[in-house]
Amino acid sequence: MRTGAINELQELRRKIYLTAKSEKLKRFWGLFCHVVKMDTLDKAYKLAKQNNGSAGIDGVTFQEIERNGVYSFIKGIREELINGTYLPTRNRKVEIPKSNGKTRTLGIATIKDRVVQGALKLILEPIFEADFSECSYGFRPNRNQHQAVNRVAKGMVRGFTKVIDVDLTAYFDNINHGILMDKMSLRINDPKIMRLIKLMLKTNGRVGVPQGSVISPLFSNIYLSEIDRMFERAKRETARRGCENMEYCRFADDTVILVNGHETVAWLVNKAYKRLKEELTKLKISLNVEKTKIVDMNQREIFGFLGFDFRLVKNKAKKMVLLKPKKKKVAELISKVKVHLLQNKDKTVTEMIKGLNSILRGWVNYYRIGHCTRTLTFIKLWVERKVRRFARKAQKKFGFGWKEWSSEVIYDKWGLYNDYQVRYYNK
Repeated sequence: MRTGAINELQELRRKIYLTAKSEKLKRFWGLFCHVVKMDTLDKAYKLAKQNNGSAGIDGVTFQEIERNGVYSFIKGIREELINGTYLPTRNRKVEIPKSNGKTRTLGIATIKDRVVQGALKLILEPIFEADFSECSYGFRPNRNQHQAVNRVAKGMVRGFTKVIDVDLTAYFDNINHGILMDKMSLRINDPKIMRLIKLMLKTNGRVGVPQGSVISPLFSNIYLSEIDRMFERAKRETARRGCENMEYCRFADDTVILVNGHETVAWLVNKAYKRLKEELTKLKISLNVEKTKIVDMNQREIFGFLGFDFRLVKNKAKKMVLLKPKKKKVAELISKVKVHLLQNKDKTVTEMIKGLNSILRGWVNYYRIGHCTRTLTFIKLWVERKVRRFARKAQKKFGFGWKEWSSEVIYDKWGLYNDYQVRYYNK
């Protein structure tokens, strides 16, 4: 992709965003011509390749596309879109095991469909980004889980100690296509774009959007955006003397509502819960009443959000939030390391460590923001013992090789991941 083309696409997205931001009721038309530009499709292909996903139901891989020529592949997609002959292919379904013994179904789209979804997202995202609320963090540009976790922790320190820990029942599987299309039509006045969206939605069923697809996160944020705005209004309307009495944070379908713990606003907890349930009913989304719970942090209760356990404590008369990885997340990492060691038992220790480092680096970088020094130290020592045992088994010997290999050999020579330092999040 030409440097000039990259700049042109960036400038187009910027202009679309600024227009949408300044004209809240504007319905955009003439978008389809931007979606089918070679430069847009080329950028979408590159983004899809960066994720290095597996093939869809058609079996076509990136390697096969590269052999046959990327340009001809993209040009073929463009011609189908312009001629109106493009039809999405149903997703290849993959069952991902969850820690509770159940599975989560991911929909793996074909690479062709990923490119089309990516191109559509590149053009539509700036429009809806202009409408999204500050309290929404899931799968948005320049936003991440750490920011969401930090927002919740700060809210607790401010005194919002009554927490509604929200759980939605199979959210992605129950998104209503008609409601979603109506919401999108408030901003999109392009029949070709709306037809393309409808085709994407209907390909994989009458209801729901597949988890794992390129454009599903955008759809899911659009679907819940009115609830975000409702709670932002509630924050303003329930404020007293310039002081807010509640906080709200959402990352995809993971939602937390925090309310001032003072007894004078105790009514606000039930009111917030009731309003949430009412709005979800309008969207035909169910609240999982068994898993949704109201937690009082002043009673030393704990709740989980985005893989972290939150606990409010007092330290020298000052409130602070203890933030630690959930125990099941530590257990998942240990299980993943064990599986990796078993699957690579025929490789050399340095070859095995390359894959192991990727597992460790991703997990530690995510969880290192909290009060997890003990947890990280435990993981480091446990992993080192497992690597030592792996090396000794390769020699057909018992033990851990404490006398044979120093820690410097394991970390410096063999290259085992060694950055377990906590980094506090200050933004």
